[in-house]
Amino acid sequence: MGTLAVTGGRVLLPDMSITEADVLTDGDGAIAAVTPREDGPARDGADELDADGGLVVPGLVNAHTHVPMTLMRGSADDKPLDAWLQEDIWPVEAELQAGDVAAGARLGVAEMIRTGTTAFGDMYFFMPEVADVVAEAGVRARLCRGCLSVGKDDAEAREDFEAGLSFAREYDGRADGRVRTMFGPHSLTTVAERYFREYLPEAHDDGIPVHVHANETEGEVDPILDEHGQRPLVWADDFDLLGPDTYVAHGVHVDEHEIGLLAERGTAVAHCPAANMKLASGMAPVQAMLDAGVTVGLGTDGPASNNGLDMFEEMRDAAMVGKLAADDASAVDAPTAVELATTGSAAALGFASGRIEAGANADLAVLDLDAPHLSPPHDLVSHLVYAAKGSDVRHTVCDGQVLMRDRELLTIDETAAREEATERAENLFARAG
Repeated sequence: MGTLAVTGGRVLLPDMSITEADVLTDGDGAIAAVTPREDGPARDGADELDADGGLVVPGLVNAHTHVPMTLMRGSADDKPLDAWLQEDIWPVEAELQAGDVAAGARLGVAEMIRTGTTAFGDMYFFMPEVADVVAEAGVRARLCRGCLSVGKDDAEAREDFEAGLSFAREYDGRADGRVRTMFGPHSLTTVAERYFREYLPEAHDDGIPVHVHANETEGEVDPILDEHGQRPLVWADDFDLLGPDTYVAHGVHVDEHEIGLLAERGTAVAHCPAANMKLASGMAPVQAMLDAGVTVGLGTDGPASNNGLDMFEEMRDAAMVGKLAADDASAVDAPTAVELATTGSAAALGFASGRIEAGANADLAVLDLDAPHLSPPHDLVSHLVYAAKGSDVRHTVCDGQVLMRDRELLTIDETAAREEATERAENLFARAG
């Protein structure tokens, strides 16, 4: 891999300041230097990526999604979570084939590259196929097979959890380290307690991180309260689910004690505001979590419940709903929203991404600033959250490799991906009736 010099632009630094500088990669997928423009980096032999007039930002990190669900985008809307899953999503997912998942993942990864996202966390099925798409597309991902016991007999459930652990062990470190894995018990209400108690110790002993849906709706909280007399995360802590190697998706309905427990255990939360609003799941107390010291990242959730993968839209949603949840216009301000989508998500996934500084992963996006909706440039951090769109991204770089140059995807045939996903979706829904 050669070196890359991103030149001519302004650069968003980790302290949210912006400076005129060039970014040089080291040829091994990391940032070698961020050099003030007047100094100029050594560019001998480096491929040059023109950022003139643009803003260089860290590649955005989508902390929680189900990217192959692009095949279901727009097929089931305007329903609450339980009805949406049971009536529309699960019957279709029962007919999924490996090729469907690969096609849906390829389309979703193309969408993410086009909108400046360079890394994501994903829980779904047929995950070797998703790992192959990640490898060919050049992005970075933390992947897990979603494991459930609901609706299965004991043998079927055990087979699912064994397969989840096997995938995590076998695929971790693929694609020169861009593919990392985790163990994915689906949620606190779709996995029986005995499977948590049996399989979590195996994951912990092998150093495999854990990802789980938790406290997404009130309907997921009340059954646990009724059965166990404890809030969900308190109950989960009894079988060692919480810890620094675990992160939970959603965390919408958490009380003060649970927030304190998350902070104490070092457990991160992937906040998914758009899906939570669309499914009327509620408003997560993000500012309260941050104030308590909880690591919070940002995710789109699946493209069937969002219905997109544009993290710029997600930043805006996070800032807006964060203010409503806190009843405070200063809550989840623009710099905080950017941090959720960069350093917060990267921390949740365990990636050295989300920041532009020497030693960090060379994961970058370059935005054009000449659109009417980004003028005048009073505060570019504010513009990133409240005005920018994924379509403003000119270049996308991951691991020092240019994945999109001047809005042309270089690692995915976008037209072929769209056509295959459309055909696969039509056949999938035909099988599902």
